[in-house]
Formats: sequence, C-alpha cells, structure tokens
Amino acid sequence: MMKNSYGDYEQRIDYVFKVVLIGDSAVGKSQLLSRFSRNEFSLESKSTIGVEFQTRTIVVDHKTIKAQIWDTAGQERYRAITSAYYRGAVGAMVVYDITKRQTFDHVPRWLEELKGHADNNIVIMLVGNKADLDSLRDVSTEEAKEYAEKEELYFIETSALEATNVESAFFTVLTEIYRIVSKKALIANETHGDGNTSLLIGSKIIVPGSEDDVKVKKKACCTS
Repeated sequence: MMKNSYGDYEQRIDYVFKVVLIGDSAVGKSQLLSRFSRNEFSLESKSTIGVEFQTRTIVVDHKTIKAQIWDTAGQERYRAITSAYYRGAVGAMVVYDITKRQTFDHVPRWLEELKGHADNNIVIMLVGNKADLDSLRDVSTEEAKEYAEKEELYFIETSALEATNVESAFFTVLTEIYRIVSKKALIANETHGDGNTSLLIGSKIIVPGSEDDVKVKKKACCTS
C-alpha cells in the first residue's frame, strides 16, 4: 500500500461517497473543502459560483474510501442550479458562521431543501465554522448543540483557518456513512447470499466505475 504526498492511499477504491457542503454564502464552505482535501487555506478566497468538488481518499476499517466533497454555492440566485447536485449524496455538512446569527437562523431552510432532494438515509452534520473568532461569537455552542440534538444531526465547531476539527468533521461523516453501508451490505449478503455489496438499495452509493462515477465533472471556481 502506497501513499501520495498528502496521505492518500493509492490502491483499489472500495467505495466512493458523495458529500455536499451547504449553507449561506461566506460561511467558509470552500475553505473547509480546501483544508480537508489539500490542507490549504487562502485569505483571498472568492465566492463559489455554481458547484465544484474536490476528492480525498481515506481508509476506514481497512476499506479504501474516496470522498467526493461537493461545494454548493450559497447565493440565492444559484439555488436552482445546485439543487441537481444533491442527487446521489450520502452525506451533507450544513455550515454556518458562528459570528453571524443570520447564517444559523437559515439552517432550517437548508435542511428543508436538503431533505427535499436527498435520500432519507443521508448522514447530516451541523458545522459551526470560524471558531477562531470566538470573541465575535453570535451563536453559542450550547444553542447549536441543542438544535442539532433536536434535529438528530451530528454537530461540531470548526476553524478552517486554524485547521481545528476539520479532519474530525469529515472523518465522522464518512465513517458514519461507511457504518450504514456496511450494515446494508451485511443485510444484503444475508438475504441474497451473493456477497454483492454494490447493490445497496436506497443507499445512493456511487460505485467506482459506475455511470454516476464516470460522469462526475469538476466545474471551476471563479469570481462573481
């Protein structure tokens, strides 16, 4: 087993999981994506236009998982465009800015949109970003945690700038997706006895080499 410069494992991919980042504009979705996929952060980041994605390969329970993390634009005028990209997502991170109350108040709307387009089994995490700006905090950790518990969401606060909890956030979501998929695979195997783990009904898993996998396209990020 070999690793590349950022620790990605160069071997057969067992699963490809699509995870979408959603939330208002300027909450730091692109920075979280950049920090997780390339361990980079740019102070001159521009607003995402449309949709782009990055990938990173990790290993969970001796299985190689390729994470496709999709960054959906938060601007209202792009909502109709990005809605198509919820299709096939098995994980979602709803991001808000802990220093901007409005971005947290909009979380229910994002959840409603997500649940209207995504599979019922999708793993959802509420992410309070920009934790490094605690002195400017406008949303308490306790309030966000209470809301997440009520909505049965995972919850974490992150700082893309300081790389705080970014790895933990993504690994938690991806590991939980894997746990669900493994359970479905076990049930399918016990039911059919054929050991075919690619036919996971309702799981929306993008199987390597499938039509969904090969049709994935990256759209460039540009300025507004």
